[in-house]
Formats: sequence, structure tokens, C-alpha cells
Amino acid sequence: MRTVLTTGPGGAGRTTLAAATALAAAAGGSRTLLVSAEPIPGLPGGTEPTRVTERLDHARIDSGAHFRAELTDLQERASGVLDLVGAGRLDGEELTELPGSAQLALLHTLHRAAAGDWSTAGYDTLVVDLPPLTEALALLALPEQLRRYLRRLLPAERQAARALRPVLAQLAGVPMPAQWLYEAAARKDAELAAVQALVEDSATTLRLAAEPGPAAEEALRTARTGLALYGLRADLLVANRVLPRHSPDPWFAALAAEQEKCLGHWHAEWAPEIPVHEAPHLGRDPRTADDLAALAVPAPDEREAGRAEDPWWIEGEPGESGTPAELTWCLPLPGAVKEELRLVRRGDELLLTVGPFHRIIRVASALRRCTVSGAALTDGVLRVRFTPDPGLWPRTP
Repeated sequence: MRTVLTTGPGGAGRTTLAAATALAAAAGGSRTLLVSAEPIPGLPGGTEPTRVTERLDHARIDSGAHFRAELTDLQERASGVLDLVGAGRLDGEELTELPGSAQLALLHTLHRAAAGDWSTAGYDTLVVDLPPLTEALALLALPEQLRRYLRRLLPAERQAARALRPVLAQLAGVPMPAQWLYEAAARKDAELAAVQALVEDSATTLRLAAEPGPAAEEALRTARTGLALYGLRADLLVANRVLPRHSPDPWFAALAAEQEKCLGHWHAEWAPEIPVHEAPHLGRDPRTADDLAALAVPAPDEREAGRAEDPWWIEGEPGESGTPAELTWCLPLPGAVKEELRLVRRGDELLLTVGPFHRIIRVASALRRCTVSGAALTDGVLRVRFTPDPGLWPRTP
């Protein structure tokens, strides 16, 4: 299944881009599912896939309903513990959606499309309207981060000792985690793994919508860095609401000239690797399928691919004894600046922060036997130097 994730700076028309992409894919003969959290004029607003055209279905995410269902299910599974401490149950009607629930609802919806009940519907293309740009990139990194938290908090190997829990509980003087907790963690890990696989699949790409201007230029510069850090790739940048270049009105002409200057930068920086499509300003917000068709957004095809493997590589040559004198871990970070970069090594992991983005990377086995001897950001590439530890590196006879 081809997956297209759409995002962009707030107010840049990312939902319009998602709808236009889905309609173009369906018009090209692809059985398409469009998923959005925002209402789209002219499309049904049901939370289950609902027919729009012969080849296009639409489903809207209801984060409030998902939050209530999840918390109600958690109360049922933890009923023994709640009854033991005399806790009162919360009814679904009194539950108020908490911050962060929208992101979890979107991940749940992606799981349904990737490996859940929607995955058997025979869709060829999945188009997802994501939140604004920075939030969207953090969301796509969330499955990997949450799975790491689960592994640290509830290691799977501890389940082997469940027969000893009564004894351990007596020795420790506190109750040991119940089996249902491990089962719930395993179930959530499987769901997150399916979403992570969808995000990292080579058939998954991003589409960016941005209105030409100085603010959008800065947002896209930051986005390029985030895409590189998480190993994602965009297949299209849509310059939205492009004004006519020739206008007798001096005010419109000045705006068009500013847009044209920005578009020149985008074509130079993004193309040809990532095409830039100029969608005309319609003089109003798109409201109908004909309005969306007028934007002429191209349908996704099979020529562009998303992440097929991790984006970093290792450089190094063996020394006289077979032990390399130095190994260099390299990660391209276009648009990154040194002042916004923070790198910490902790055990077998690199904790990397670039601007608003953060990722924890487990280093290759060869680098775990090395110490960090320096790092530099040059020509848009982060290079971390590792020096082999003689006490850990295997000796060559």
C-alpha cells in the first residue's frame, strides 16, 4: 500500500493538499482512503471509512471518542487493582479529553489502516492529513520513542519470572506488576511496531504544503533538518495559493514578486530531488471537488520512495594491527546550525537534539567498543568521531 502523509506550516493548506492528493489518486484508478482530523467541506465526517467517490473513502479521527474508549478499557482491565484500593470508576460521559490524546488517536488510526480492521479493505493508497509541520515530524517519531519507553519500563524478559512474583513480592514488600500489565504493554508494542513499520516503509512519503513567504522558508528549513534526522523523505512540495505573476494592482504585484522570489529559492534548494508544484490561488478556499482538481496536484506514483534504510553511515580504515585508527559516524542534517545541535552519548546510544527535534539512536556494534573523540557539523553533515578502545576491541594475531 502506498502511504502519503501530508503536512505543512499552520494555515498553509495541508488538509486541502491531502484531499487534493486523495482525489487525484482515486481519479488515477487507485482505491484510496483519506484520513483527516479536520473536517473537509463536501466530504462525509464519519469515523469509519465512508464512500466519497467510486474509488475514494474518507474517515475522520474522533480523538475524544478514542480517549474515552481507551480509558474505559483500561479501567476494566485494572478493575482488580482499582477495587482493592477502593477507587471510584469514571464514566465515559464525565471523561474530558486530555492534551496529547489527538496524537494517540492518530497513531491508533494509522494502526487500523496498516495492520488493523481497515487493512483488509483492499486500499491501494492511504492519504493522511497530519498536524502542523513540527508537530507532525515529532508525531512520526513517537512510535519508536514509545516502544523504547515500554522496553525500559517493562522489559519482556521479566515475564519469564512471573512464577516467582509472589516470592519476589514478599521479599520486596511491594506488589509485583500484574500479568495484565505485561499483556497490555505487549499489545501496545505490537500496535506501535505496525505504525513504525508503516512510517519507515519505502512506499511511504511526505507531502509538504507551504504558502510562499519568509515565514514558510524558515519553517521548511527546519523541516528539512527534521526529515533528515528521522530518515524521512518528501516526494512533493506544494507551493500553495500562488498569486498571478502579472497584475496591474501595485499591491498584488508586490505580493506576487515576493512569492516569486521565494519560489525561486525553493526550486533551487528542493528540486530536482523533490519537485515543487505551484498550486494557484483560487480567490477563495477550495470547497468542491472541482476546486481541488483546479489545484492540479499530481497523484502519487511508484517512482518516489521513502526511507528504505537508516540514513547514517560509518567511515573508517583499518590500522596496521587490524584495529581502525578512527571511525566516523556520519548523518546528513541539511539546514542544521551548530548552535541548535546537542549530542550526548549514553552507553550504547546517541542522544541527538537538533532544534525542536530529538532522537535517540542505538549505535552500531563496532562503535560500542569505541569512545567519542570529537564531533563536527560541516557542509550539512554531522560527523562524530569514535576512537577504538584497546581494552574492548578484539586483538588481531
